[in-house]
Amino acid sequence: MSLQRSFISFFLALFFWCETAHSQIRLSDQAEIIVLILDPTQVELYSAFGHSAFRISDPINRIDMVFNYGIFDFDQPNFYLNFTKGKLYYKLGTGNYEAYKRYYLREDRSWREHALNIGQEDKQAIFDFLINNAKPENANYYYNYCYDNCATRMRDVLDLTLGDKIKYDYTYASDSMSFRDLMDKYLTYQPWGDLGIDICLGSQIDQRASGFDYQYMPLYLEEALLAATLQTDSLTVPAIATSATMNVSSEQPLGGGFKPSHLFVIVFFVVGLIIHRGLKYQVNYRFIDVILFGVTGLLGCFLLFLWFGTDHLSKYNYNLLWAMPLNLIGLFYLLKNSKPDWLSLYFQVFGGLQVLLIIFRELLPQVIHFALIPLVLALAIRSFYLAYSLKKENTSD
Repeated sequence: MSLQRSFISFFLALFFWCETAHSQIRLSDQAEIIVLILDPTQVELYSAFGHSAFRISDPINRIDMVFNYGIFDFDQPNFYLNFTKGKLYYKLGTGNYEAYKRYYLREDRSWREHALNIGQEDKQAIFDFLINNAKPENANYYYNYCYDNCATRMRDVLDLTLGDKIKYDYTYASDSMSFRDLMDKYLTYQPWGDLGIDICLGSQIDQRASGFDYQYMPLYLEEALLAATLQTDSLTVPAIATSATMNVSSEQPLGGGFKPSHLFVIVFFVVGLIIHRGLKYQVNYRFIDVILFGVTGLLGCFLLFLWFGTDHLSKYNYNLLWAMPLNLIGLFYLLKNSKPDWLSLYFQVFGGLQVLLIIFRELLPQVIHFALIPLVLALAIRSFYLAYSLKKENTSD
């Protein structure tokens, strides 16, 4: 037992000695602080926006490390619950540069490296900050799509360590672009992902983004740094000393495919055909009501959960004007043999709301995805049909 304790004590002492030694490394005058920028790839939705990381290279001290703020752990406690609630922990991870290089070459990712044009004191400050931030007790942070991610963390590291020395030129940023507009630029080849984001994220991301805010996208962080300057003593110099393209991807943009607009146009014509047959043959075809109002009602409940039960940017979501939870109540009474008198009025009001939504869509503080227009029209015409048929039933009774 004493021998086992001796071994444990020895390895603990060795571990803490290594940690202390690592944190006290003085970078040599050949050290470089490098910003890695990975281009977007359309293989997965999460990679469609690109990625960024720090590289610390010091051949004298045999250091070539990557500090990556984009790490998350599937094994963290309550991962899926936290993901759903918008409380997902990301963390600063570290690794060997050559391992990262091999991985991204294997993934055929395009990336560039920009060495910062800073003095020895600032290099040491950034290195020390990252080493401290990578400690287990400091590494975790709550991820946020727009305000706290791998790119904003890097921007904040530079602001905290360089302070007023770094000056950004925000002429690359347009005053008319919102957070959603910036996302949409990268989702051209992800139509289903684009639709999901536009439905689930509320009007908070329709706020106009400042030049500072633009840097939540890695490519705009890169653009900001390329245009930035640094004040060193009495000199003003470019923030980037050297740039290098490390790989150019052979990935071809994905084209075609079945898009949401195709689906909802089909839904519109199917609903129109069913209404025509219902009027002609006096048949209700309740299955279409179960699909239309059941799905939109359940989706509305999910959007309310995102609004009130999570920390996602899902508040004030105007998609609830068509994905209405009350549709479930309307559907419940619609399927009963005895229907209340107010049900006809409900569908009349809901149908009118859909017409107003289409007419005034551009005036809303939130973008309603254009592919949803045929679906909203289908909801409108089916609602008016139900209001008419229910009123007719009540009159005949």
